[in-house]
Amino acid sequence: MARRTRRQRRSHTSSWKKKLLVLLGILAAAGAIAGGVAASWAIDVYESAPPLSSLKPVQKGRSSAIYAADGSLIGFIQSENIRQPVSSRALPQTLKDATVAIEDKNFFEHGAIDPPAIVRAAWKNLMAGGKAVQGASTITQQLVRNLYIQNPEETIERKLIEAHLAYEQEQEHSKESILTAYLNTAPYGTVEGETAVGAEAAAQTYFGKPAKELNLTESALIAGLPQAPSEYNPFLNPQAAIDRRNEVLEAMEDEGYITSSEAREAIASGLGLNPGHKYRVIRDQFLFDLVQQELIDKYGINTVRNGGLKAYTTIDPQLQERAQEAVESCGVCYPEGGPAAGLASVDPETGEIVALASTEGYASESQFNYAWQAQRQPGSSFKTFVLATAIRQGVDPDSTYYDGSSPKTLEIPGGGPDWVVNNSEPGGGTMSLDSATWHSVNVIFAQLDLDVGPEEVTKTAEEMGITSPLESVPAEGIGGLAVGVTPLEMADAYATLANGGVHHDATAIDRVEFPNGKVDEVDPDSGERVLSEGEAYEVTRILEGVITQGTGAGYTYMGCSAAAGKTGTSEDLSDAWFVGYTPLYSTAVWVGHPQSREATGYGGPTAGPIWRYYMESAVAGNCPEFPQPASLPELSGLDSEHTSSSGYSDEYEYDEEESTDKPSKKDEDGGKEPEPEPEAAPEPAPEPAPEPAPEPAPAPPPSVGGGIASPR
Repeated sequence: MARRTRRQRRSHTSSWKKKLLVLLGILAAAGAIAGGVAASWAIDVYESAPPLSSLKPVQKGRSSAIYAADGSLIGFIQSENIRQPVSSRALPQTLKDATVAIEDKNFFEHGAIDPPAIVRAAWKNLMAGGKAVQGASTITQQLVRNLYIQNPEETIERKLIEAHLAYEQEQEHSKESILTAYLNTAPYGTVEGETAVGAEAAAQTYFGKPAKELNLTESALIAGLPQAPSEYNPFLNPQAAIDRRNEVLEAMEDEGYITSSEAREAIASGLGLNPGHKYRVIRDQFLFDLVQQELIDKYGINTVRNGGLKAYTTIDPQLQERAQEAVESCGVCYPEGGPAAGLASVDPETGEIVALASTEGYASESQFNYAWQAQRQPGSSFKTFVLATAIRQGVDPDSTYYDGSSPKTLEIPGGGPDWVVNNSEPGGGTMSLDSATWHSVNVIFAQLDLDVGPEEVTKTAEEMGITSPLESVPAEGIGGLAVGVTPLEMADAYATLANGGVHHDATAIDRVEFPNGKVDEVDPDSGERVLSEGEAYEVTRILEGVITQGTGAGYTYMGCSAAAGKTGTSEDLSDAWFVGYTPLYSTAVWVGHPQSREATGYGGPTAGPIWRYYMESAVAGNCPEFPQPASLPELSGLDSEHTSSSGYSDEYEYDEEESTDKPSKKDEDGGKEPEPEPEAAPEPAPEPAPEPAPEPAPAPPPSVGGGIASPR
């Protein structure tokens, strides 16, 4: 039998005829169901319905998704409901026909309600002793119930109001658009705690394909679900699902949508289920979790789970690949208890995270990413915040001198035990803050921290981007934190210097597209000024010396003259850092034992080559200079109880012009890191050969703290 030709949109009748038909249906329903309820009462209830235009649809929600920067899907954000509305063109005709045949066979002929169907249903229900054995709601009524009636109750009043709303719905929308809306809002069953709302979600859930690819038997199965989604769930009740599907196929044959031979062939087939995982599979769990949490923090959990957002990450796939290669090049790292590495890189102009890499993948059992989650002791890389605070206060690093002799006993303001600070080798001498930064001298920065004030150092660090808790104690100035910091925090904080003193919160979200067409993007002008351009420039000028003549020399030079940074090594060489930047990228590298406080190495030779490897690839020869500010800050030498008169002591033998000629001193928590032989121009040095790996030993899960570095 050919597809029936009577399936056409009903002919338009005059408004009074439509209303008369609706009221006749109401009267029939009132007489049959309510057993003689007065017609005037029914009409009053019907007319009491609010205008459809005054109602807001019940939020069925739609699934939100996260995409990589190249547009590829990372995963859907899980929710109680999964829903992806699609257009009429994306719904197969077989599904539309099957739905009409089983739900409302006269859908294209009757109006908002179907009076004959109401009478038939009422009679059957009456014969069944008042039990609801047959429904009479049209597809339009079901749609308005889904959209506008919360917690619908089985009462005559609700059905009368529903009928009025359905009438208005049909006045404003075509039959085709009503059917499409219904197929996008009907419930199709719950699988693994997620309810498929709409045909697209149902097709993906039961058959692992989009709705437009459904065949006849698949369409029939899905069309039969809304009446009783749990009872007909094919994963839970396959026989009931087959019986219901065959009922749909028979209805399609009766209505002329398919031939008898098509019906017999389809009825003889199995369910053909192919469970889909589109809404549950996540391609990059770590990145997904990072973006999801940021979305929830910004928009709220309900909007994120049900708002139909499309979030695109800032992670650059090429830079991410380079970053992963860099951490895997770690000369001392090895799995199963050995040192691990994390790298975080951000765009200073926006705070956008362009790469996050970790030697232990997020898919591992630990589900831990060292670039984002590992709070580790920063060692002397934290001294940058002390230096920045001093320059904010007008201290001139060139003409401010301290005695760097070690050990040194310092009095803590407000009482308490004296603070004994050590460099890693005894001895010392007088030097400027410039030189003390290049050679990372603990004793000098401990005194500077006391002079500028630990509270002010905390303020500077937090304004620049440090979010881990700080206690405003002097030991923090040389890297002794109670909790530690993450590589991402450090990269973001140093980006403030790379951006001329303007800080942007680090973000993994490039843009968010809303279903209504609104797009929320990163605003480059949303940053907050922390340092003046001149102050940031002065800090950068000094940190450039770390790469060219200080503790990073030979390990961190990556081909650009405009590059600055700071090494860091925590107590007992447990954590090795290098945090550095160019005008294009700010990148932090951490290397350490995630499960212990074993020795790892100094920041320069351990973390420096990883930073250089990545940054060489990232900048790819693009080496803009740091912008020259219009004015520089007025700075002067600091005179305090801790400072010394100008000039260098012969005892320490540091020579600013030829520092690499002098005996090396160790870094962080004292002195200076090993330095290479002097060269005519800084060139990349070969990465140090890894030391023999110790035997792995059982250890607790990765720590996010790492202990307090002793202020030696």
